[in-house]
Amino acid sequence: RWWLLAASALLCARVAVAHEMTMAELELRELTPGEFFWQWTSSGNKDAGEGLSPRWPDGCRVGANMLRCGADGLSGALRVGGVGDRYSAAMVKVIWRDGKSSVYTITAAQPEARLYGSADDRRGFGEVARAYTVLGVEHILSGFDHLLFVLALLFLVGFNRRLLLTITAFTLAHSLTLALSALGLVTLRSPPVEATIALSIALVAAEALNPEQTLARRWPALVAFLFGLVHGLGFAGALQEIGLPQRHLLAALLTFNVGVELGQLMVVALAYAVYRALQARPVLVAARAPALYAIGAMAAYWSIGRIATIIG
Repeated sequence: RWWLLAASALLCARVAVAHEMTMAELELRELTPGEFFWQWTSSGNKDAGEGLSPRWPDGCRVGANMLRCGADGLSGALRVGGVGDRYSAAMVKVIWRDGKSSVYTITAAQPEARLYGSADDRRGFGEVARAYTVLGVEHILSGFDHLLFVLALLFLVGFNRRLLLTITAFTLAHSLTLALSALGLVTLRSPPVEATIALSIALVAAEALNPEQTLARRWPALVAFLFGLVHGLGFAGALQEIGLPQRHLLAALLTFNVGVELGQLMVVALAYAVYRALQARPVLVAARAPALYAIGAMAAYWSIGRIATIIG
């Protein structure tokens, strides 16, 4: 299983690139009818939105960070120039005066969003499905903790028949709690959820290092399912920040989850490709333990910080 170190290195490289090729977040908040305060809010980055230029609907005038639209309000085609260069996509979130929100995704393949001037979201099923699939993929590929958990599972199980069952159990569990939380049937505060996610990574990494036939080694699918329930709450927290369109709520929820699964499968496929390319070099088996210690140390660091947030 030494090959996972190489997979981790490649994944980190991909994540490093993703820092430049990532989702930019454009937020518009309606202050008075037809008047919006807008700003880029990408992950607290002071250079958020650099290289991107919104092209507002006809009838809207922009001054500094204020957008003033005519009698039709924020209605028409919105484009964002520069998407596909530094940023892979732009998420546009409109927060209306009544507290409702509308979310749109702009990519190089889907270069414009159609706005309708109110919280009444009249987008079709296909547009919502594409947008939330992209958001799901983006979330999993930029979520370092979820990616490390998947890598730790691969270390624990390896590429064999049990891997399919383990990944399936993880998928079913986080799909369940994602749906329940997004629909408001299960609610938990974010800090304990995030702390538990970090602890789950550390535990699986420790179990992968343990040579004994522990419960995790005998029943990895059970462990993946139990921790998957918590990871689903983490996905739901991200989805809650994005918002769900009321008209196609179930479609958005389903396709966001599909996007998460696609991103997860991309990680597994990358690890398998590295495994196939390097399996003839057994000397690298010595790298397995250092890779797991690195994953565990990162997870322990996150755990301490997140628990401190709860206490403080």
